[in-house]
Amino acid sequence: MVAAALLVVILWNAYGRWQSGAAWDPLRIAGLVLTLVAGSLLLTARIQLGNAVSFGAEANKLITTGLYSKFRNPVYLFGALTILGIALYAHSWPLVAALAIVAPMQFVRARNEAAVLEQAFGDEYRAYRAKTWF
Repeated sequence: MVAAALLVVILWNAYGRWQSGAAWDPLRIAGLVLTLVAGSLLLTARIQLGNAVSFGAEANKLITTGLYSKFRNPVYLFGALTILGIALYAHSWPLVAALAIVAPMQFVRARNEAAVLEQAFGDEYRAYRAKTWF
């Protein structure tokens, strides 16, 4: 999976920086911590989604357990936070700018998926939506 590979690359890079004695400023440390936490949650959310994943808005099944019991869109949320963490770790302001462009697109995508799920699952989805965030 991409998330797992990304975490391995970041850890490898961080280990190399530490071994070489490179400077660690607070922004880089915060970025590494955010990347590891959000990336791990992204990987967990993707695993919990299982075979319900789709690239278009589809209503295969309603996942309401694990991270999905608290967040309706943990893949989008933790994906964005992982990118932000990488941008901070790498001091990459173009990556922050890219995230500023991608994030609104993910909100639109989440809204479209919500409409499809509401149509397919009705009251069950509305009750789920009432007790979860994003």
